[in-house]
Amino acid sequence: MKISYKKLWKLLIDKDMKKIDLLEKSNISTSTLAKLGKDEYVSMDALVKVCTALNVNIGDIVELVEEDT
Repeated sequence: MKISYKKLWKLLIDKDMKKIDLLEKSNISTSTLAKLGKDEYVSMDALVKVCTALNVNIGDIVELVEEDT
């Protein structure tokens, strides 16, 4: 299984936000934002900051998907 943040990017589109808006509102680092963009693991603290900034639950921004073999 691997992690996917597609739900996060769709949510930003729905809220008419850009990645830079998320960066400023959630107070996450640029390296964390880059990891999110590459579907890499980030700290739970960073995910909580994003969820708090967007007023959503973690399941609204993250999902586990099957890895292609």
